[in-house]
Amino acid sequence: MKSNSGDSVKNLQQKSVPELLSLHVSIIEELCDRNVLRSENNATGPLAEYLFCQAFGWEQAPNSQKGFDAVDKNGARYQIKGRRLRQKNTPRQLSSIRDLNGFDFVAAVLFDQNYRPLRAALIPQSVIQDHAPYQQHTNSHIFFMRDSVWDIASVMDVTKKLAAAMPD
Repeated sequence: MKSNSGDSVKNLQQKSVPELLSLHVSIIEELCDRNVLRSENNATGPLAEYLFCQAFGWEQAPNSQKGFDAVDKNGARYQIKGRRLRQKNTPRQLSSIRDLNGFDFVAAVLFDQNYRPLRAALIPQSVIQDHAPYQQHTNSHIFFMRDSVWDIASVMDVTKKLAAAMPD
């Protein structure tokens, strides 16, 4: 019999930090075994890659590929980014973008604290170039997924399609 989420939280609160970390590792390993994640690192980026590739039928690039994470059937290159919003005021800064010429689109998703897609978009490279200032100290461009991004005419809202790709 399944326990409800309240019971699960209480069970977690009774666990020690080493027990919680062990559980986390087991969960990440199981997600890798199910081919949802490709590595045992932070789940946000790999989950974003998985969902976009499932939703759109893209082919994931090898892990070592520079500049993009997936390719569609027409050869368009996608750099895939995800951000987990743990609180309402969590910054919406995506991870660093180092090569503005290495992709055609950024596919970005904002997850809630439980990894459910809140908002997702396909953003043309030209929009990233216009809205992601260069940061010398990180040698990269910085882009924020503000609500105004979805108001840009060339940005495609794909939230529903991405949410539908979440496995059970």
